[in-house]
Amino acid sequence: MREAGIGRVLVASLHQGIADILPTRLGFYENWLNAEGLREGTIGLAPLYAVLSFLRQEGDAYKLITTRAGEYAADWTVQSMRPVHRAAIKAAPVWLRRRILLRLAKRLVRSSYHGSRAISRLRRGTARVDVRASVFCTVREKVPSPLCGFYAAAFTRLLALFDIGATTEVRACRATGEATCVLTVSMASAQGAVTAAAEAL
Repeated sequence: MREAGIGRVLVASLHQGIADILPTRLGFYENWLNAEGLREGTIGLAPLYAVLSFLRQEGDAYKLITTRAGEYAADWTVQSMRPVHRAAIKAAPVWLRRRILLRLAKRLVRSSYHGSRAISRLRRGTARVDVRASVFCTVREKVPSPLCGFYAAAFTRLLALFDIGATTEVRACRATGEATCVLTVSMASAQGAVTAAAEAL
């Protein structure tokens, strides 16, 4: 991570999402998401904002790419953990696993962009996650639809990888004029998520 605070996992996941959804446009976006920057972790805020601005002009592809990127970010975050750490989380009882994974989700937000942070509150299997200073939602003018689907996808995938089924919804978004981005994560028991996690791996 460089001084601008942009994490490698965010940049790499966006790059891969673009390659998956808009492969013919990847060369254009690599003007900002270049190989050296990806390797060295030297992509700054200005290039990232440029990429996100152009992606918003791609129509439905923006949502598809940021959702795919969020899933990749969760996958790679888990893969980077020590095997013993992953095993310990999976062995924890469901009530404790939920809390551990919410902490991990908050770290994912912070590591994606150092200027962002997440505050969560868990009650009866549903978490309210308040994402402050989302890098995706910094826009000059309000937009009609939320832009923070990256986080929703990342949270859902992260929980599934540890056998917790979840549905994440964006309740408020800074890009649409709200003060912060608010997501609700409705978590199921461990049952029902094992198949989804196996498919994700």
